[in-house]
Amino acid sequence: MMLKQPGPTPHKTTRTEITSLFGDAKLVLDETPKAVSPFGGLASFISFLGQIGFAAEVQRRMPFPEPASNNAIPLAHCLTAFLMSVVVGGQRFAHSSWLRADHVLHSMLGLERFPGDDTIRKFFLRFSQTHIESFWRPLWRWLLRLVACPKAGFSLDLDSTVFCREGKQEGARKGFNPRRKGRPSHHPLLAVLAEAPFILHGWLRSGNTGAARGVVPFLQEALALLPEGSWIRTVRADSGFCDGALLDFLEERSLPYVIVARQTLRLKGRCSGVREWTPIDEHHDAGEFRMKLFGWSKERRFVVVREQVREDKPAVGRKLIDMPGYTFRIWVTNRDESAVELWRDYNRRACVEQRIEELKHDLAADGFCLQPFYATESAFLAVLLTFNLLSLYQHQTTPEAPYRQPGTLRVAVFLCGAVLGTAGREVVIKLSAAWGGLGKHKPLVDATLDWLKAASPKLVPPLDRLAVGGGMV
Repeated sequence: MMLKQPGPTPHKTTRTEITSLFGDAKLVLDETPKAVSPFGGLASFISFLGQIGFAAEVQRRMPFPEPASNNAIPLAHCLTAFLMSVVVGGQRFAHSSWLRADHVLHSMLGLERFPGDDTIRKFFLRFSQTHIESFWRPLWRWLLRLVACPKAGFSLDLDSTVFCREGKQEGARKGFNPRRKGRPSHHPLLAVLAEAPFILHGWLRSGNTGAARGVVPFLQEALALLPEGSWIRTVRADSGFCDGALLDFLEERSLPYVIVARQTLRLKGRCSGVREWTPIDEHHDAGEFRMKLFGWSKERRFVVVREQVREDKPAVGRKLIDMPGYTFRIWVTNRDESAVELWRDYNRRACVEQRIEELKHDLAADGFCLQPFYATESAFLAVLLTFNLLSLYQHQTTPEAPYRQPGTLRVAVFLCGAVLGTAGREVVIKLSAAWGGLGKHKPLVDATLDWLKAASPKLVPPLDRLAVGGGMV
């Protein structure tokens, strides 16, 4: 049998050329031994993490002993590597391999070795429910101390979403799934501080749970995370959370709320009986009434906004048979403001939908799934932590600028060519001038160095508001 002769080995001086797409310019491909990164703009974000003491806090709260092997990667490095993968756009665990060859980023993080995707998976597989409570909750309390409470208090928005699943992971059940009906999913529950913006609390739930399932203990945990002196201005939620037990809990804690009411037949009939309407503008009117629904402990105030159906603009709400030509939206509330003020205040809750879309599309919160439920929940909480860190980073570096979504921040700030080099005994990271260079990134780094490690100022809540932070519920 004749052996196949090996092909000629290209000589080092052999040129590899390509032709430009437009035109006939010849381009020569070559290589460089220098470490090059597309994410030199992460320098300011990593500086911010250093200023707030992120590494020390993660190491202090880590619930697992470090691996005994001399070849093992520290657990805090594994978590940090995952967060960086999410920040730069990774949507699966396997995408963390993007950064294994990025020695510029390794130098900024101080990592001798960057963990692979299997190592990161094994890190999250360690977590049980006990570990989640002992690691993530204290980490949240530490981070919340860096959030300044507005003088008017926080608006707390409750919402849930759907994470589609393709396998048979723990907790993946058939439930409400508008995109892929009949397919398994997880059904996370979120509490968002609208003014920050900051994810106060998050639960991963099985797909067959309703929106309000477990919302009272969830809210108890969320309020217990708030630092001393923080208070809630109002709680806002959609009709999935219109539950008598939740309303009783909010009233027991003297928490103001405005929640969309479920339009049952009885409630629609009562709405049709409203005779006094206050004009808001030429297309909207407001009314109100009091009513006790089945299973409720007492009578409550309902606010109604009706909108005239128009051909040039789709109306929001539901139609009533007894009152054609209008759509109606109904809220239940314990607040005393006028119907117009409550309507406008609730409309600001639309930001929570944007935060959820950012979590799913910019940070791939639904993309990191493992077989054990609590491993998946731990990865989910890591993505929420990433969102909060990015929000605090923006507040520190560009406090006067409007909020930017994580995807926008990635492209506008973090994407910057960088080369790793030396100057004498110093390690130097050279940022590409074409991407803004030092002129763009030095002010951001300087802003992080001005960070005060002291806790946010403790404000005194007004007499008509309840301070809910600082105590165990």
